[in-house]
Amino acid sequence: MGPTVIAQVVRSSAVEAVHEGAIAVANAGGTLLTKQGDVDRIYFMRSVAKPFQASVAQELGAALPPEWLAVACSSHGASPAQVAIVLAMLADAGLGPTDLGCPPAWPLSEVARSRAWARGHRAPTSIWHNCSGKHAAMLRACVVQGWETATYLSPTHPLQQAIRDRLSDVTGQNLGVPGVDGCGAPVWMASTSGLATAYARLGTDDQLRPIWTAMHRFAALTADHPACPVALSRWTETAAKLGAEGLLGIASRRGFGIVIKAWDGSVRPLGPVAAAALGQLGLVADGTVGWLETELEVPVLGGGDQVGRITATVELS
Repeated sequence: MGPTVIAQVVRSSAVEAVHEGAIAVANAGGTLLTKQGDVDRIYFMRSVAKPFQASVAQELGAALPPEWLAVACSSHGASPAQVAIVLAMLADAGLGPTDLGCPPAWPLSEVARSRAWARGHRAPTSIWHNCSGKHAAMLRACVVQGWETATYLSPTHPLQQAIRDRLSDVTGQNLGVPGVDGCGAPVWMASTSGLATAYARLGTDDQLRPIWTAMHRFAALTADHPACPVALSRWTETAAKLGAEGLLGIASRRGFGIVIKAWDGSVRPLGPVAAAALGQLGLVADGTVGWLETELEVPVLGGGDQVGRITATVELS
């Protein structure tokens, strides 16, 4: 199968670059409803796995209220609210930042980085890592279950085995041998079609309903504004999650799971492609398609002015 272009970079009416990728739309039963590109190609699912990782932690006793659950699903920018929630998640379980297995990092958010520097911080810390909410949820589950916390990131740890089983169940796929994610947690492989099934499950299964609700209601805790998941939750009945290397999962309450993968690893085409896909699938309310497209638009600048934009090239039936 040849490469499929999902978006074009248009400058001064000329196409100067393209993004190749794949998009799959599936239902919770695993039926592929429509697609573009190679939806069977396998890759690491990265942070689009977080809602399902959080669901396992919650079911094992993490006992997270909705706002905390949203942060457990997040790739956060270390805003004051997000950091306060992670600290509370740990302290409530008798834990602290030193128990986190994710590496030290500076905040993803430029505003949060500037704030940290202005307050005298001169070294990164694990609490600022964008995955610290997920790790705090995992640690809480381990405490409740009486499992060792020092080794909670080992692929053979019972927590990670339970997560593997959940991911295999929702994708309907054999996940293969794990890799190591950027945060140090095991990361498993799946395809665009398998992940679309998983996100359809996220939007429809009663077992996963608390996860979807937390992500939708508190999208600004799950993804820093103006990330496209925040806009999608504002204008559509969806919960969405960005993943590293050009990955976006969207769970619709209408029974659809939509996953977009850019093969060059860029996140910049994901918003425009998502807006086009949801519009073509009829998942955006009449009269709001234009607002969603505007909010997710990625401008191309020249001389300080907008001279073009990224345009989606997807056509879904």
